[in-house]
Amino acid sequence: MKVLFVTSEIAPWVKTGGLADVSAALPAALRAAGCDVRVLVPAYPALRTAFADAPMLAAIAAPRPGMHGAALRLAHSPSGVPLYLLESALCFERAGNPYLGPDGRDWGDNALRFGLLGHVAALLADSASPLDWRPDILHCNDWQSALAPALLHYHGSSTRAATVMTVHNLAFQGLFDGALLAPLGLPASAWRFDGVEFHGRLSFLKAGLQHADALTTVSPTYAAEICTPAHGMGLDGLLRHRAADLHGIVNGIDTQEWNPATDPHLAAPYDAGSIERKALNRSALRAALGLPDCPATPLIGMVSRLTGQKGADLVAALLADLDDAQFVLLGSGDAALEELFGTLAARHPQRIAVRIGFDEALAHRIEAGADLFMMPSRFEPCGLNQLYSLRYGTPPLVHATGGLADTVIDAADAERGNGFVFRTPGLAGLAACTRRALALWREQQTLWRRLQERGMRAEHGWTASAQAYRALYRTLRQPA
Repeated sequence: MKVLFVTSEIAPWVKTGGLADVSAALPAALRAAGCDVRVLVPAYPALRTAFADAPMLAAIAAPRPGMHGAALRLAHSPSGVPLYLLESALCFERAGNPYLGPDGRDWGDNALRFGLLGHVAALLADSASPLDWRPDILHCNDWQSALAPALLHYHGSSTRAATVMTVHNLAFQGLFDGALLAPLGLPASAWRFDGVEFHGRLSFLKAGLQHADALTTVSPTYAAEICTPAHGMGLDGLLRHRAADLHGIVNGIDTQEWNPATDPHLAAPYDAGSIERKALNRSALRAALGLPDCPATPLIGMVSRLTGQKGADLVAALLADLDDAQFVLLGSGDAALEELFGTLAARHPQRIAVRIGFDEALAHRIEAGADLFMMPSRFEPCGLNQLYSLRYGTPPLVHATGGLADTVIDAADAERGNGFVFRTPGLAGLAACTRRALALWREQQTLWRRLQERGMRAEHGWTASAQAYRALYRTLRQPA
């Protein structure tokens, strides 16, 4: 089973969110499951630096007038997965992150930049590929690579690879001016409600959802949610139409990187048999963030983008009255929310510590040092931090949506509970759930320990997910 996995970011080199972690871990798990998987990713500066001596595989001519040519170079991830680095200095070697310039605004040529990624993915998946290796399956991820299934639909040969389109977050759709239809190599016939047109704009994501052979998203609950007007972001009609082809497969985590027994970032490694050592990590975290070490006071942690989607505004409102717990936050995002959390920390230095930005080591220390992990997302396709929290014996407190609903079971379930879940959206639901969790922490340490142990002993890796993807690939396989 030969799989070309196409992504716009990959950890540890280029990361703006969970897609990067998935792009590093899932191909490795697929390889372990017997798939011959290669990853196609743009050669951003961090990747060019890391693999400066990567040999050339092929030169790629400009797919269309106005687009740039490129080169393919071969590298290998630490897990041994071959990486096809798509090198185009004019498209990908720039400051900023993959999608935004240093000024925080979208690059003006994002459609052509990621159009190039889609064209190269389609080329490698068809008979005109310059490589001897050709995939059975082209697996695209999010809008940045979603043009490829449409290009194969309109221009591909009868021997093209089968296509899979994975949605990691339906909110990001890659919307551009319809005048780019021809420059991107799409025929006029694609400008239809059952093509790439979306309310007068060209949608990369819709192109993939409309034309891929199979669709997946990152949890069963999210797969159901995006078929509704409430969560479908205007694409729910299309997704209902394709419901038979839509599969929800929960993400896993890298259980070697996220392992409290071997984590080099922790003050005191521990496992399910030595959970009491979490207290050492809690004290170290408080010391590092300038909070007083009060063993009788619970410590709540949060690592998140500061956006409305993540419920960060609800947490800020909760903290104004939460005077019987300490709170630590690592995150960045909306400028107003960053300022609000900074103000709260300045006002309450004895109980609130905030770090704006991202720090991988500190993220691990918060997972290990916190007693409770807060994740009240209004919607969450899958989520990874709740899985890290379970792995680290830090019961997560979540809103019952998407992958959070699929992975966190409320403590009220005496046999299976591993965290805390609220179903009434908004501040009232979050506040009531928080009070319930803190009461259990103070009054029922035996029950709390059981929650921790269940979370830590459960399987959170990629094995089951990789097998589910492999089974899906088998239903689509076309000989290359």
